[in-house]
Amino acid sequence: MSTSYSEEEILLPAKGWFIVLSLMVALFLNLLPLQGIALTFWPDFVALVLIYWSINLPQRFGMSAAFGMGLLMDVGIGSLFGQHALAYSVMIFIALQLRRRLIIFGLLKQAPQIGLMLLAAQFVTLLTELLNRAHFPGWYFFLASITGVLLWPLVCSLLKISHSPKYDPNAL
Repeated sequence: MSTSYSEEEILLPAKGWFIVLSLMVALFLNLLPLQGIALTFWPDFVALVLIYWSINLPQRFGMSAAFGMGLLMDVGIGSLFGQHALAYSVMIFIALQLRRRLIIFGLLKQAPQIGLMLLAAQFVTLLTELLNRAHFPGWYFFLASITGVLLWPLVCSLLKISHSPKYDPNAL
């Protein structure tokens, strides 16, 4: 059953402090010192949060914020400076182009398109690594995008809490 426009929830503007907090938590989750299989399946939380805010608040959040968060990621993990900034910028460009389509779809219909955005960002990251080091990490490198797609509904639900309308049971 598809959702009609009249059934869609109108979201309130999100608070600036909550946006910054969500980005800092995502950055913290990305910088956790993981190894082995956990690192292989660990999604890019910064990418997921960037996509969410760029889809839901494009007037306040866009490519410059993605570029800045990418630079923070590069400094945090010690990668080639600008690698994640370029990847996040490409990803957010795609998200902004598909924004009108994505806001109409439900979370489960959004997930495959979000997966393609995450794969695009990982592909840009892989290309910059190949140009820098010239060694292919293996196809398991892309497993984090699959995990990100599976976590997309949860991330959306958590971030939507900040700007969902509060229902008053006494109101008509």
